[in-house]
Amino acid sequence: MILSVEVIGAVVAAVLLGLFVFGLRRRLIQRSGGTFDCSLRLAPPEGSEPGGKGWVYGVARYSGDRVEWFRVFSYAPRPRQVLERHAIEVEGRREPHGTEELALLSDAVVLACEHRGLRLELAMSDDALTGFLAWLEAAPPGQRVNVA
Repeated sequence: MILSVEVIGAVVAAVLLGLFVFGLRRRLIQRSGGTFDCSLRLAPPEGSEPGGKGWVYGVARYSGDRVEWFRVFSYAPRPRQVLERHAIEVEGRREPHGTEELALLSDAVVLACEHRGLRLELAMSDDALTGFLAWLEAAPPGQRVNVA
């Protein structure tokens, strides 16, 4: 009986510790400011129908001439994707279609991009999109910027 109470107590303590570390990571990411909610997915091949699969919810953070993208549901201290300003090419924007509306936040706009030959899509709010495009256009003189 006492052993089962100890095991249950240890499991509850482990779950609480995991939730605490999870919340602490999010606070550390947002501590420096310049963060916004941003879902990401590697873009499907050209010509295929967009769908709701592959979207990963995350938080993006401006860091100088880079945007660092972190998965929300992860304990990793490092960003999953790092996008350099000079290497991002915006190919277009669109509203979510079909099942994407269920996979993304309600006010999301999808931005199709290419970064170093990798096609990807970013989904963010209209306000975050305005800030992201302004950040791209604010590149230092001499840097090529492609904003659709």
